[in-house]
Amino acid sequence: MAAVVSIKDRGHVRTITLNRPEKKNALSQELAWGVIEAVDAAAADDNVWVVAITGSGDAFCAGLDLSPDAKPYTPQTAMTAQLDDIGWVGNFLLAIRKRCDKPVVGGVNGVAVGAGLGLAMSCDVRLVAKSARLMAGYTRIGGSPDAGLTITLPQAMGYEQAMRFMMENRTVLGEEAVALGMAGEVADDAAFAGRLEEYCDQLCAWSPITLRLLKRGMVSATAGTSMEDQLRLEVNNIRKAFGSQDGQEARRAFLEKRAPVFQGR
Repeated sequence: MAAVVSIKDRGHVRTITLNRPEKKNALSQELAWGVIEAVDAAAADDNVWVVAITGSGDAFCAGLDLSPDAKPYTPQTAMTAQLDDIGWVGNFLLAIRKRCDKPVVGGVNGVAVGAGLGLAMSCDVRLVAKSARLMAGYTRIGGSPDAGLTITLPQAMGYEQAMRFMMENRTVLGEEAVALGMAGEVADDAAFAGRLEEYCDQLCAWSPITLRLLKRGMVSATAGTSMEDQLRLEVNNIRKAFGSQDGQEARRAFLEKRAPVFQGR
């Protein structure tokens, strides 16, 4: 069976690929921790100057795996299985921004939803395919943002745009994502993989010491509240949201493909 995380070195670029194409790279525990471990390993390897994260097939990451066979990660068990302090869902941001001082480029080749969007936004910069679809999705399932999105989206988009994007449960395509500040560049689907390689190679033209010090300075300047405290706040909020009667109704309606009926409890 193929590994759920594929790792490829090319020169000084390490590409980490989410490799569950049959599931749109939806996050199982194995895949989530595999990505984190791969980023930590890249951070420790002096031959790696630039890290790229992308998805296999036509998706970047469809978020948490909510399929019936995805135990323990179903909506019914998410509170006990996932929402344990920071867990893997917060370690995307900690691994990429705090423990890895090398540039991490997100190659958003397709759909990025929920925690998958959180993974993309945790990257330092993003290239996005023209047909890629980006969505938070939390309001639809009665949750609240996690995976660092309360940190990264306002940083990238500004407060109001981030609020609107998440409150309205909007889906944006590649060009609009760039216009909103969620990515720095859009590429045609057919040329996307080549452009991602080309961009990472461009970064390798600079001193890796310069790039690492640049990232350290940028992360320090934008940290504000400690990442750990903010990630714990996210977990506390989504636990409350999922535990409410409205949260349970939202997930029932999602699975039953109907409009939810909320009571404000």
